[in-house]
Amino acid sequence: MNRQVRTADLDALPVREAVPALVSALEAHGAAVLCAPPGTGKTTLVPLVLAGLVGGGRRRRVVVAEPRRIAVRAAARRMAWLLGEDVGESVGFTVRGERTVGPRTAVEVMTTGVLLQRLQRDQELTGVDVVVLDECHERHLDADTAAAFLLDVRATLRPELRLIAASATTDAAGWARLLGDAPVVEARGVSYPVETVWAPPARPVRPPHGMRVDPAQLTHVASVVRRALAERLGDVLCFLPGVGELARVAGQLDGVDAEVLQLHGRAPASVQEAALTPAPHRRVILATAVAESSLTVPGVRVVVDSGLAREPRVDHARGLGALATVRASRAAGRQRAGRAGREAPGTVYRCWSQVEDGRLAAYPSPEIRLADLAAFALQAACWGDPDAAGLALLDAPPGGAMAAAREVLRAVGAVDDARSASRISGEGYAASRPSSTCDQQRYTVPGASRPARPA
Repeated sequence: MNRQVRTADLDALPVREAVPALVSALEAHGAAVLCAPPGTGKTTLVPLVLAGLVGGGRRRRVVVAEPRRIAVRAAARRMAWLLGEDVGESVGFTVRGERTVGPRTAVEVMTTGVLLQRLQRDQELTGVDVVVLDECHERHLDADTAAAFLLDVRATLRPELRLIAASATTDAAGWARLLGDAPVVEARGVSYPVETVWAPPARPVRPPHGMRVDPAQLTHVASVVRRALAERLGDVLCFLPGVGELARVAGQLDGVDAEVLQLHGRAPASVQEAALTPAPHRRVILATAVAESSLTVPGVRVVVDSGLAREPRVDHARGLGALATVRASRAAGRQRAGRAGREAPGTVYRCWSQVEDGRLAAYPSPEIRLADLAAFALQAACWGDPDAAGLALLDAPPGGAMAAAREVLRAVGAVDDARSASRISGEGYAASRPSSTCDQQRYTVPGASRPARPA
């Protein structure tokens, strides 16, 4: 088939300069950490080079694991576009309930949940030469688990399997140690200065509690969006914690001289496409965390940051897990602000004070420290390590949470003995399959609370 590779677009990606060092690191060590800011091409160019689809290298089969379904589809579409092909030819994707691949597919993008299930079915990952774990800095539990399983596979079954942990931040020391003192390859992004405007509410608002956000806070965010439209040029990207908050702020932006889009993991494909495609008119994109690093929204010159995020929490006394609205970390704030300086000098309006900023957590908490661990414990038991003691994890699971999770598994019959790796019940294997429609593939343990994930 004759294809028109978009060479100029590939050559313009900033990560291109780091690719030779990354390839050399993989050949020498078998694993590497790639630090590259959003928009540098780490998710698109790197897999194409490793698969030999561009650059003239030898052909390999590459799996790219993304934390969200929306990012899976976007990455596959972008790579196929760069090759001048349709999705399902050289580049395909798999999410729960949908697979688009072909006999020539060399790069397959999938959610980390799908990768976990593939590892449980085929521990050797037959036919796969390289695995790229993207957005590792987000510290989702599935990504940490997948990394642990892959390191186990490399140590015992497939020493030739190549592994890359790709991160949008430079906090890579932990991942490098986990991957056996793997080399860290850094790619410089093209960024422009971003002015910070501190825009706290005039009157105090109630702090978030559970999922709840004070309506006054959302009204304030909407007013800051209107202010940004009046004071600055370019599209406005506004970060909010969840889908409900997107809808409420959108309802308060009636009459603005801009198209208002709501970008989240469950948004219709037409909305996702509209948000990710340059437009001749002005836009306001209200987005959840999917736009922090997983997706690149063109045309943005202004970011309005609510300063809020959603994280999983669990009440171990009641055995219930849920999402909670929390203050976003400073690292998340930097990621969000950087979106305003991708294409030109920009501005970030932060809906809190500079004094408050100094009190924020430096980084988001790893999900393994916060979430209901029943699904993780079941995955570990199916892998043959019910205590997870032999798994290479950046953070060990809390002992109390793991004990509670194993007790839940035993109580619902998922395991015959919560400490026996050899006695997973039929119900346990059935429960370990993905069974939700969240962006992140999750697992349902009967009788346990279902893990949740922000859209």
